[in-house]
Amino acid sequence: MKYAFFPGCVSRGGCPELYPATKLICEKLEIELQEMPAASCTGAGVLQEKNQLLGDTLNARTFAMAEALDLPILTICSTCQGVMSQANHRLKDPEYLAKVNGFLAEEGLEYKGNADPKHLLWVLVEDVGLDKLLSLITRPLAGVRMAPFYGCYIVRPADALEFEDHPDRETALEKIIETIGATVVDFEGKTRCCGFPILTINERNSMAMVAKHTLEAKELGADAMITPCPLCHLNLDSFQPKAAAQAGRPIGLPILHMPQAIGLAMGLSPKEMGLQRHIVNTKPLELALGIPAR
Repeated sequence: MKYAFFPGCVSRGGCPELYPATKLICEKLEIELQEMPAASCTGAGVLQEKNQLLGDTLNARTFAMAEALDLPILTICSTCQGVMSQANHRLKDPEYLAKVNGFLAEEGLEYKGNADPKHLLWVLVEDVGLDKLLSLITRPLAGVRMAPFYGCYIVRPADALEFEDHPDRETALEKIIETIGATVVDFEGKTRCCGFPILTINERNSMAMVAKHTLEAKELGADAMITPCPLCHLNLDSFQPKAAAQAGRPIGLPILHMPQAIGLAMGLSPKEMGLQRHIVNTKPLELALGIPAR
């Protein structure tokens, strides 16, 4: 099983623990990742607000590179997934695609419209299969109550994300939690915005959103939260202490990247998963799993 790998920016920037954790679990799952070193940022939705044509051209450029490799695209960023899916949806218009290809021709590229950007979450459920994942679980996260946090970009707009053709995507993260042996803690905020997109323009509201989601999950008994989005992780983990101070309440809820939670259940060490890089202390969770102190 081979994919054109699009890790996005944050997995090597703000959350550099995500990239190696992903590589390690994919190796165990026999998923081969073909790097695309010349690929660029998706624009993260921000560029598109100012210049949608430029943003879509950047994504079409990446799609053309994947087509040249004759591989589907695998990403580990929900924001990248959402932006790429929306761009690909717009590029189904033949006239618009021709306009974009006019720019790509300057690089000797052409996008034929066959790219299939797919988040690792969906790859695990739809391509690899939960039975295969289960067969590699050597340290089930038994006794851990885990709240799923999808965030925005991997759940809407539903038409661009093809939810009608793939209805199981609405509960894919819960299925992963169950497969790795943890207990799902369902909560209302799991598909809401984490607050990261407004962090630089309205920090107070962003911190209020972090506090709302993490406190809601914790009050329902969650020991940890799992997310497929590194930007959500960045806000929910890195800024959780500031959110707690603003709310005037302690939180202390560990936030795990999805590959980290899977890796722990596969028997990989907290150090291999990069848990030492987290802001919120994960050691109580590790001890609850019987993992020796690092």
